Amino acid sequence: MAKKFWLIKSEPDVFGFDDLAKCKDQTEHWDGIRNYQARNFMRDEMQQGDVAIFYHSNAGPEVGAVGLATVASEKAYPDHTQFDPKSNYYDAKSSKENPRWLMVDFKYGKPFKRLVTLKELKEAPELAEMLVVQRGQRLSIQPVDKVHFKAVCKMGGLTAKDLKEFGV
Repeated sequence: MAKKFWLIKSEPDVFGFDDLAKCKDQTEHWDGIRNYQARNFMRDEMQQGDVAIFYHSNAGPEVGAVGLATVASEKAYPDHTQFDPKSNYYDAKSSKENPRWLMVDFKYGKPFKRLVTLKELKEAPELAEMLVVQRGQRLSIQPVDKVHFKAVCKMGGLTAKDLKEFGV
């Protein structure tokens, strides 16, 4: 299958791009997703080797795209936090036999040379159709067209050589 491109959002005070870099093997599971559409993207469309723009959300002036990560797991698997009553992501209606929520692992890829702010994304005419700039688009995992992906990477200071490292 062809490589797909994604945008993954996280609040940097909860788990930021630098946190991913500090994880064992620079890899961490992406838990806590509680939106069915985002879950379905992980379950049905994400595959190992896909590339994601890591986006810091709810970070004041630091909101924006900060770097790249890759999907590291072969497929989505049950999110353990749904079974933990002490977790903010606990779901009493979910069971180990029939889990509602899934997660994938992401591996740290490459930081952008500079933050690409949401304002910049919205002002770039070539990104007008990108989901993250659409009004009301709040999904924490969303697909990105290859042309938009490349444009954001260029805005972040990555070169064609940098993108070749990711098979782009």
